[in-house]
Amino acid sequence: MPASSVPDPLVTDRFAAALSALWRSARLKGDDRLGLAVSGGPDSLALLCLAAAALPGRVAAATVDHGLRAEAADEAAMVARVCAEMAVPHAILRVTVSEGNVQSEARTARYAALDLWLAEQGLAALATAHHADDQAETLVMRLNRSSGVSGLAGVRALGRVPGSERPLLRPLLDWRREELAKVVAAAGLTAAQDPSNADPRFDRVRVRQALAAVDWLDVPALAASAAHLADADAALDWAAGREWREAVSPIPMGLVYRPQAPRAIALRVIARIVSELDGEAPRGSAVARLFDSLLAGQPASIGNLVARRGPEGWTFTKAPLRRTG
Repeated sequence: MPASSVPDPLVTDRFAAALSALWRSARLKGDDRLGLAVSGGPDSLALLCLAAAALPGRVAAATVDHGLRAEAADEAAMVARVCAEMAVPHAILRVTVSEGNVQSEARTARYAALDLWLAEQGLAALATAHHADDQAETLVMRLNRSSGVSGLAGVRALGRVPGSERPLLRPLLDWRREELAKVVAAAGLTAAQDPSNADPRFDRVRVRQALAAVDWLDVPALAASAAHLADADAALDWAAGREWREAVSPIPMGLVYRPQAPRAIALRVIARIVSELDGEAPRGSAVARLFDSLLAGQPASIGNLVARRGPEGWTFTKAPLRRTG
């Protein structure tokens, strides 16, 4: 690894301590290797520099090219050159994004490709460059949309790669964006700049600019609140699982729910009922309206289901097929 790209020892030690704690929590072995998702932006390049210094010889990197931007191929090639200089194995993963919600479909394709790469390379976990500013921006955006606990919950430092059981590590959640930029500058690297990150047509960009314009908002505190909400979200999921086991049972053509828990937990149980019977996750607002209708004793529908309140509880069944012709 070129001396110019080795971060300051104090900076490396800070990163190594956070990574080590996650390593133990994920029950990874001492000789396990770590995969890095590196797009070429300043945050992920900082992750590359820090991880390569903290785990010499035990990291590999991958760049996903979604084929959505003309510059993506050049950015992936740049990351490949940087990795070659650091003696870090690197792969470019080209994916096809399905039609629909582009951001959601791109995320799905990205993690599927990364998970396959992890398996092929024998890597034990994946690390991404999510940081404190990401957490704070997401929290403010979702507060502005009146999201509930699940929507407000920040990403957790230790999770799972979507669609997989492999650990997903986020060792930079205590770092600010400008701190990561300094790591990249000190390494003498020039990060790729996605023009959409400065386009005020996007909600996140407007929130980022608003947060930068006020000095009384504490971004690390906002990020910490998002982490606390993630803990609360996990607790609600645990309680909803218990409510499901104790209060949901099968009936002919559907399920019956005898609600015992507070509203926040009942909403999660109903969402799971709809997902299991109808095959699709419902919108939170639709679940809330259904709950209120059933509480008032009024029948309601959601997706292809009909829900009614009766003496045995709240029943959920498939709506009868409409005759045509």
